[in-house]
Amino acid sequence: MPFSSTTPFHGFLLEQEEDLPELEGHAYLMRHTASGARLLYVENDDPEAAFSISFKTPPRDDTGVFHILEHSVLCGSDKFPVKEPFVNLLKNSMQTFLNAMTFPDKTMYPVASTNEQDLMNLADVYLDAVLHPAIYSKPETFQQEGWHLELDEQGNPFFNGVVFNEMKGALCDPDAVLYNKLCAQLFPETAYRFESGGIPAAIPTLTYQQFLDTHAQHYRLDNSYLMLYGKVDADAFLAFLDERYLTPCATLRKESAGPNALELQEPVCSFENSFTMETTPDNSSLALGYVVGTFADRTRLAAIDVLLDAITGSNEAPLKKALLDAGIACDIYASLQDGLLQPFVMVQAKGLKENGAAAMKDVLERTVRELAEGGLNPELVEAAINHAEFVLRERNFGVSDGVAFAMTAMTSWLYDDAMPTAYLHYEDTFAFLREHLQGTYYQQLLREVFLENNHAAGVELVPIERDDHDPVAEQLARMTEGLTQAQKGAIVQDVAALRDAQERPDSPEDVAKLPRLGVSDLGPGTPDAAYEAGTADGLTVLRHEVPTHGIDYVYRYFNLAGVSWDDLPYVSLLTMMLGKLPTKHHSAADLDTAIQSRLGNLDFYVEVHENKNSREDFSVFLGLSSSALDSKAEALAELADEVLTETLFEDSDKMLAILEQKKLAMELGFANNGHSCAASRASSYYLPAAVVREQLGGVDFYLFLKDVAGTWDKRMPEVTAKLAYLAKRLFVDENCMFSYGGTPQGWDRFLAAHSACSAFGRACETEDALVVPAPVKRNEAFAVPTDITFASLGYDRTLLNSGHSGVWLLAMKALTLDYLWNEVRVKGGAYGVGFQTIRTGNARFYSYRDPHLDQTVERFKQAAAWLEAFQPDKGEFEGYVVSTVAGIDSPVKPRNLIHRQVGQHFSGIDPREKEAMRREVIAAESQDVRALAPVVARICDQDCLCAFGNADIIEASALPWTVVRLLDSDE
Repeated sequence: MPFSSTTPFHGFLLEQEEDLPELEGHAYLMRHTASGARLLYVENDDPEAAFSISFKTPPRDDTGVFHILEHSVLCGSDKFPVKEPFVNLLKNSMQTFLNAMTFPDKTMYPVASTNEQDLMNLADVYLDAVLHPAIYSKPETFQQEGWHLELDEQGNPFFNGVVFNEMKGALCDPDAVLYNKLCAQLFPETAYRFESGGIPAAIPTLTYQQFLDTHAQHYRLDNSYLMLYGKVDADAFLAFLDERYLTPCATLRKESAGPNALELQEPVCSFENSFTMETTPDNSSLALGYVVGTFADRTRLAAIDVLLDAITGSNEAPLKKALLDAGIACDIYASLQDGLLQPFVMVQAKGLKENGAAAMKDVLERTVRELAEGGLNPELVEAAINHAEFVLRERNFGVSDGVAFAMTAMTSWLYDDAMPTAYLHYEDTFAFLREHLQGTYYQQLLREVFLENNHAAGVELVPIERDDHDPVAEQLARMTEGLTQAQKGAIVQDVAALRDAQERPDSPEDVAKLPRLGVSDLGPGTPDAAYEAGTADGLTVLRHEVPTHGIDYVYRYFNLAGVSWDDLPYVSLLTMMLGKLPTKHHSAADLDTAIQSRLGNLDFYVEVHENKNSREDFSVFLGLSSSALDSKAEALAELADEVLTETLFEDSDKMLAILEQKKLAMELGFANNGHSCAASRASSYYLPAAVVREQLGGVDFYLFLKDVAGTWDKRMPEVTAKLAYLAKRLFVDENCMFSYGGTPQGWDRFLAAHSACSAFGRACETEDALVVPAPVKRNEAFAVPTDITFASLGYDRTLLNSGHSGVWLLAMKALTLDYLWNEVRVKGGAYGVGFQTIRTGNARFYSYRDPHLDQTVERFKQAAAWLEAFQPDKGEFEGYVVSTVAGIDSPVKPRNLIHRQVGQHFSGIDPREKEAMRREVIAAESQDVRALAPVVARICDQDCLCAFGNADIIEASALPWTVVRLLDSDE
């Protein structure tokens, strides 16, 4: 490209460039001369291109103003004056990523697409949103996304707003609150002492004018960081940026003060800190934090990261083991908190035992001293290095690569204009880490972080049964004390005006201003790589022709048809223990090191696969997932075979620790991901396969787990005997299907190393031992420690004689992004909502971090009437088609594609159905979507409901719930 440091190219001057072999590309750092905007362009051949614009946004209070801005600027702009351009893009673009994120010191707006024109369209809408948002003329956006007052049916005031409700839910998570309290101690004089998302009691103190002033101060081009990534026409894209936004907006808001300061915190030491929180006793926690330098110490931070993994990454890692053995807590986590000006190490003890808080720092320092004085095994560190490098090479980030790399670039770029690629490089870093395995580098690092650190803090979370101190209620009382009838009337009028604005449809003229692709822009679909079932050396194998870039993936699926119903929970226990206990040839610690060093992963789980042709026909498996670099393919056989056939179920203390850790994790999941839990539980009221899922990993399994952990001394002999029995009966080759993606040579080496498991035992003889109880509708509402609710309503379409087609995909998108978004999120204030239905028949509504329950369920039930009246214009409907097809065509990482194809195989789904589904979507018309309304109505009529959430909201509900206080000891 003709980039120059002296001659502007579309207004940009080149400041530096470099090869970026880790991303198979070349990086150009440029500055737009007129506006001051920074641009990092990473040129490579990735067809899934990405663009992002970010701003430095350090908070100066807990009002969550940057979080509210992140939501609000995407609610209309000068060029695109519709209410929800963000939602419009979800409906009618080919995006593979579209979101925005608020971090402790920055706000990012990334997009990605496989279509270059679509990427430019997405960038057009996002740039106009952040630079010319409608917030200055639409105060109702601030009210909707931030906060406003409403009156309930009795005339009592309450706060509502999307961010307000989101943070009520987010800060019911004890881990999130503990992290915030620790940051406040570590950084008492900087922006990091504040909760960037907002604290519910502080959010209502934010005024509309402060909100606008903050936008003007921070959303300016000389405070912006743009990144362009992938296979794009850089000439056209930079011209678009320059001509459409950067030069015209060069002086925009420059007259205002610059962004809030982001300064270094002078060292502080503060350990004896605690706070109380209304939560269950199991959530008693202690966090220790150690500031470890600045963002610029890239290699040192990478070394600390792998060192933490080496000493705390598993129950057998030496520091974690010492803390667990000392009876400090049920679980220990340690992590490097980076992406900050001053990164820090956080060590957290969860489920504190008696006197655990008092002893933790002493045990930690004593253990670290022993490790630093010769007790640190270099093999542990090397294994952690290998694992970290594998993760980076696999690039299975869960988001588009370009989006992940944009976030990575900001880890250093935000703090130093000359360092946009510091964290994108890793080859030299890993070479350095390996070079220093011999010597005292890591031992000295341990001393510096934990023993010689004058910038550290500790905070204890002390659970209490009930906290009568309610900061939100107190804030509400202060703001509404002495409200007159006239003032209440004004609140009612304001809410009515807000509702009117929310319900008023966008004009066709405004909608037409949005960029939009048509069906003609889609191009042909790309079929997935082929896979084929067969046999090899007597093994049943599914072979996947997926390009895996030098990584081999081996999955194993052991059929559970011969396991009795009562034994299914023990199978889940078995998956929890495998890989974490000793074997005949390795201690648990040595096994953990071998897995970390030689494999990318070795995981065990249970899965239920429904047959698309019969709701009564489903398969239940214990699965094993493993991966390794092709050069280490033998380890995929050797280590997995050893774990499957030689695990010793003898160490009572290790097993109890695993049980308690899983119990804690499930309890946090009920409060933080209640929508998934509610949807899964509701499915068990009508779907046989879902009944099995609950027995294996849902509420039923949790109750079983709680009982086993609570009576471990009594149950231990029975449990260990059962696990040994199940392992001997299940892990035989004749009971297993293998799944492989990788090189042919890797498969050959795997086969050569695989020891036939048939010698270990014999499969369960009873083919029909698994007799599943019939589903029973219970309509449970599970009270868990949170301030919000999660609700689900569902049913099985096949019981209503409704088959699957591409039209259902369109109905899902329309209901989720139009009706439910407006009714439950925009008007109701829930953070998330949706409707999903899958090929095998399950259909369900759900809400996420929702302040309401009855109101949301009623809106679910009104969905059919809305769908029956669904009358989009031609352009809007074509947008639904384009975005739905884009979802079908979206790139999939090799690991995920292999797993998906295994599911297709077990469900009897022909891979060619993907293309058929695509054709059905393209051929569909709006009347086809409307025709599904009667089925949606009948789904709702079944009243299969489940909820997780706040006890007071549940108790106040008029719906006929069976209320369960799930975490109470007597349930």
